[in-house]
Amino acid sequence: MAVPKQKQSHSRTTKRRSQHKITAKNTHECPRCSAPKLPHRVCGECGFYAGREAVEVQD
Repeated sequence: MAVPKQKQSHSRTTKRRSQHKITAKNTHECPRCSAPKLPHRVCGECGFYAGREAVEVQD
C-alpha cells in the first residue's frame, strides 16, 4: 500500500485546492422573449421551448 513519506506542505495543498472553485451556471437568451434561461429548459418568462408553447404562464 502506498503511503507518503513526507507531509504535504500548506503551500502545496492550497495550490491544489485553488482549482476547486464554483462556476456560474451558463445562461442562454430565449429566442422568443430574450430573457436569460438555462439551456434545454422551458423559458420561465414566456413558457416556450423549441419554438412551441410548453407551459402556460400565469400573469
